[in-house]
Amino acid sequence: MRAAAMEGAARYARLGGKAVLDALLPPHCLACDERVLDQGTLCPSCFTGLHLIVPPFCDQCGLPFEHEGEGEAGLCPRCVAAPPAFDRARAAFTYNEAVMRLVLPLKYGDRTELAAPLARHMAAAGAALLAEAEVIVPVPLHRWRLFRRRYNQAALLARQIGRIAGRPVLPDALRRLRATPPLGPMGAEVRRAVMHGAIGVASRLRGRILGRRVLLVDDVLTSGATANACAEALLDAGATAVEVLAAARVPAPRRTPS
Repeated sequence: MRAAAMEGAARYARLGGKAVLDALLPPHCLACDERVLDQGTLCPSCFTGLHLIVPPFCDQCGLPFEHEGEGEAGLCPRCVAAPPAFDRARAAFTYNEAVMRLVLPLKYGDRTELAAPLARHMAAAGAALLAEAEVIVPVPLHRWRLFRRRYNQAALLARQIGRIAGRPVLPDALRRLRATPPLGPMGAEVRRAVMHGAIGVASRLRGRILGRRVLLVDDVLTSGATANACAEALLDAGATAVEVLAAARVPAPRRTPS
């Protein structure tokens, strides 16, 4: 009975602390200024703008398909023509304007509190990958970019996912061997060429990678060129397999009738 009483007292204390926090800092939507009921949540408008990725999608790179039966043996044309080094990639959301209001402030605006809610959705989308992962590794930033930004958003996501899944996280396992230009304006093949050999595994952590299944974490998966370069480096260091988990996946351009 004493334990139950203590548990009840702790619960009331938490509720009281929440009430005080809400009174001092009224909860607002994570993506806009709308008032919401609970801290760390989204308003209905912002939430409905998020598009969770559900089947059908490419079995390997996780690219959303427009309809069932698309692709060849469950694979998108790019994975058929040039299979990536990673086994599977999954993402929580399709990259759109609503996701941008979460990812871009995390990445560029010091909104580090956004990592936790994004990570929860990522862990749900990547549950099958996390069940087999032995270690979690984030995509690295080049040291000069990290110096300017002061944190690596992929590492923040990786740490949160590690807490959720109970998996070890190696935030410094990968490093950029050279600075690379922004990949945004480039096509898929140019991205691959730019990223080839640009990622390496830290020598002091190679033993933590050897013989392990690695889950690679990033904020946005576009063409997969960066993830592929990371996977190649991890496999060269002795990883038995590499899979990828991202907050958002850029969809393929819509085909227009000819």
